[in-house]
Amino acid sequence: MSRLKELEECGQSVWIDYLKRSFVENGDLRRLIERDGLKGLTSNPSIFEKAIGEGEEYRQPLTAFDASRSAMDVYESLAIADIQSAAAELRPVYDASKGRDGYVSLECSPYLANDTEATIAEALRLHAAVDRPNLMVKVPGTPAGVPAIRHLIGKGVNVNITLLFAVEAYEQVAEAYIAGLEELQKAGGDISRMASVASFFVSRVDTAIDAQLKTLSDKQAAEKLLGKGAIANAKLAYARYKVLFSGPRWEKLASAGAKPQRLLWASTSSKNPAFKDTIYVEELIGRDTVNTVPPATLDAFRDHGVIKPDAIETDVAGAQAVFAALKEHGVPLGEIMDKLVEDGVKLFSDAFDKLLGAIEKERGKLQ
Repeated sequence: MSRLKELEECGQSVWIDYLKRSFVENGDLRRLIERDGLKGLTSNPSIFEKAIGEGEEYRQPLTAFDASRSAMDVYESLAIADIQSAAAELRPVYDASKGRDGYVSLECSPYLANDTEATIAEALRLHAAVDRPNLMVKVPGTPAGVPAIRHLIGKGVNVNITLLFAVEAYEQVAEAYIAGLEELQKAGGDISRMASVASFFVSRVDTAIDAQLKTLSDKQAAEKLLGKGAIANAKLAYARYKVLFSGPRWEKLASAGAKPQRLLWASTSSKNPAFKDTIYVEELIGRDTVNTVPPATLDAFRDHGVIKPDAIETDVAGAQAVFAALKEHGVPLGEIMDKLVEDGVKLFSDAFDKLLGAIEKERGKLQ
């Protein structure tokens, strides 16, 4: 059995953080579904920028667009077609899992990350344009994104909340999901058809915290904490998940068929060559979670990954101790998490700028 399929036996779903047209058309996505039990797919502006802006395969499709159409319009048309194709391949997974898995995610424009109303309008528009039940619209977990999440869930739109770094931010989006379900139920909607994931970023947390640790005067303490922050952060988030999706309020929704909003581990490729390349898969195995991995990490885990059932629930006290030590040594965790969100939005916005510029350049060559 594939090591990736073994993760399913541990209660975890594996999704892939990757998409381009040939990935679907040449059967690679289908093979991963059949061989490895792949259960979903995520995309983001950086992924589309690499697919459309750096490759050859979109040159011919670009010739189909009238010169009067904007680069944004062209991008959306290409992206929506790719998302629809991937959704078709994953539809059997969606049906077999009764809507638990089989999702494809499409991100709202990062330009709108700090505008609640514009994010809502964009999400509703993309939801209608893709018109597939196994779509999740991605909304950032920014202060402006939280009320948008509640509104969209209340309107029956499945949401993938992205760019989550701090446990406190995760708690806010989990509350938004629950409140949105209550609103949908009150309006007569079928909450059993709803699904959401909270994308909690991992490796970027280690990169940022470790950079701070290297500035400490206490080198021995810093050495002990290097590479510990991200996994500790994820363990604390999972502990909160278990609390948030329990108790009378949640049980009332669950009795009507509501699914919990699963934590999705994102940014799970190892950025530090000193770390094992599968560390952010092995140490984050947990029931009712998702891990979305880039192709290289997927291949690495298939080759030499180690299955550690319920790893995310082990030594939570140790995770708390890591955070206590980080605070004790003056690591500004709040500032780091806020900066990671800010940088994440900028990274996606920059990728969007580059993508739209590449589309304009390629179209210029075709004229």
